[in-house]
Amino acid sequence: MIFAGLDIGSTITKIVIRDENEILAALINPTGAQHRQLAHKITEAALKKANLTIDQIDYLIVTGYGRVNVPFADRQMSEITCHMRGINWLFPNVRTIIDIGGQDSKGIKVVNGKMRNFIMNDKCAAGTGRFLEVIADSLGLKIEEIGEIALRSTHPADISKICTVFAEQEVLLRLSEGVPLEDILYGLHLSMAKRIHALVGKIGIEKDVVVTGGGALNNGLFKCLEERIGFPLHRPAKPLLTGALGASILAQEYVKKAQAEGSLPDKKERKLRAVTFFDGDSAETEVAKGSG
Repeated sequence: MIFAGLDIGSTITKIVIRDENEILAALINPTGAQHRQLAHKITEAALKKANLTIDQIDYLIVTGYGRVNVPFADRQMSEITCHMRGINWLFPNVRTIIDIGGQDSKGIKVVNGKMRNFIMNDKCAAGTGRFLEVIADSLGLKIEEIGEIALRSTHPADISKICTVFAEQEVLLRLSEGVPLEDILYGLHLSMAKRIHALVGKIGIEKDVVVTGGGALNNGLFKCLEERIGFPLHRPAKPLLTGALGASILAQEYVKKAQAEGSLPDKKERKLRAVTFFDGDSAETEVAKGSG
């Protein structure tokens, strides 16, 4: 049987297609404004990579901010549930999950493989990937660069501002004072790690702790979080895919449960919706090559 998980996040869209034993295809693409078109195109690209057609998918679960824009999905589920399930599959001993996304950060408490509690940041961009994007843009740097530059710091600067706008102004002021860029950036990462630590600390931080989302790819932020929390943290090899992976695992679990109860979902209606949608939507969007 074939299962799929599609995660339409605020900045990045991910898909995982898998059978009962392994991942057959996985793709990652910037989300953009056209959720329906992107959902169509990234799904088509993943199916092509796995040498499958949409009617061969037994069950597809969609999650993330854009989950309401996928008419060919069988079910919608929250990103918190999907991230928890994906991380727990990769790290069976996880107790705390820190998910650092483009527009929000979350803390998830896991007990015996089930979500016990969770918390999300407020609407402020500080403590999210957007915070670092704004800083990188103001400095003319790529978001991928700033974490590595920060790791070269020898005397981290004290960045007192939490608000994104004022932090940006403080960065420019420190540069004008001659403070080295790497010290400023490390100070920024420390400030962000402090905010995330305070957020997740409200639900309790217990080993094992796994960091996921785009923020987990930032080595500077990951190191600062370890310093702040006080013990080594874990992260998946592909932290952007955990939500889509979790959705695909939940799809498999749903079908297995239905099999046991003798009430397998009727795929005819979903296949009709999927084929109609795929045949009728010819809008083109570029799909970046992801990693399988």
